[in-house]
Amino acid sequence: MRPTLMEVNLDNFKYNINSIKSKLSSGVKIMPVMKANAYGTYINTRLDILNEFDIIAVAIVDEGVNLRKIGYEKEIFVLNQPAEEEIEQIVEGNLTIGISSTKFVEALGKREEVVKVHLEIGTGMGRTGIHPDRTEEYIELIQNYENIKIEGIYTHMSCADTDDEYTKKQIKSFEKAVKIAKNKMGHLKYIHSCASNGLVNFPEAHYNLVRPGMILYGYESGEDILSKIHLKPVCKLKSKITLLKTVKAGTSIGYARSFVTQKQTVVATIPIGYADGLRRDLSNGGEVLICGQKVTIIGKVCMDGFMADVTDLQDVKVGDDVCIWDNENLTLEQIAQKCHTINYEIMSTISNRVPRVFVEK
Repeated sequence: MRPTLMEVNLDNFKYNINSIKSKLSSGVKIMPVMKANAYGTYINTRLDILNEFDIIAVAIVDEGVNLRKIGYEKEIFVLNQPAEEEIEQIVEGNLTIGISSTKFVEALGKREEVVKVHLEIGTGMGRTGIHPDRTEEYIELIQNYENIKIEGIYTHMSCADTDDEYTKKQIKSFEKAVKIAKNKMGHLKYIHSCASNGLVNFPEAHYNLVRPGMILYGYESGEDILSKIHLKPVCKLKSKITLLKTVKAGTSIGYARSFVTQKQTVVATIPIGYADGLRRDLSNGGEVLICGQKVTIIGKVCMDGFMADVTDLQDVKVGDDVCIWDNENLTLEQIAQKCHTINYEIMSTISNRVPRVFVEK
């Protein structure tokens, strides 16, 4: 019943899936990335959507466990190298994991249960992954343990939207590792390297599986991406005016008296604050949309709400809709720019205090 909510359009999500499919050759599967509560949309709670895919990617073990709890029975792939303490959950959840740690392989090999893994090859991200030259050695290590089954091999491109030359070097390094793995093992069920930017910009590196993230949700994943694939934004962040008051010139607004009115001002209070994910960077200058017009946030964003100057709005009233972003007049990217960050961070950090409302139109 809270007036603040995120509206999530499932029709737009499905449209984006079809748009992505149009970029893929026959036989290339989509492994949607549902990490961070599906980038803050909570589509990861919709079993009807999840069951359209044969395999889903998450970032951490707990996310995979939660998918099992809601009834998703197909493959779940954990992108990031887990900790040894998570092995019990991995086994119980029947999760497939990405690995690049020798110590972790040795710990996993002590289990009796079969665990499926993908080898992560480090080709230039500098985060996780083994060096391509260690591919054969690493496969031989894993093959010492009968319970560990290698089903895939993958890498992660670090700048597939900004540096073609470096990305091509990454692809070349990865293909070297893939060739070694195939010579050593024969068939590999999954070979994947492309997240959103790689998927759009480097079709030669699709292999047989791609892992779109941000483009699933209809937003820019990198430079110039939206000129190459048509997408529809999935979510809007909305609230309502809960209080209106008219104050005199010289009135302090918010903590630390960071804003003082210069004239008689109509102030609206809106119940969404930094505990909900509305960044304090928007204090004293950020904009929101009320009655179809942009108005300015005045004072510091509070934990649970903020104030806006609505003096120039005619017929404004309590209960009027407030859009933090509506994807047209105010975009997620504009909000991110104002906050000196990227759209990924803004979207994925909207907190669980904000209800998600799914719509299909």
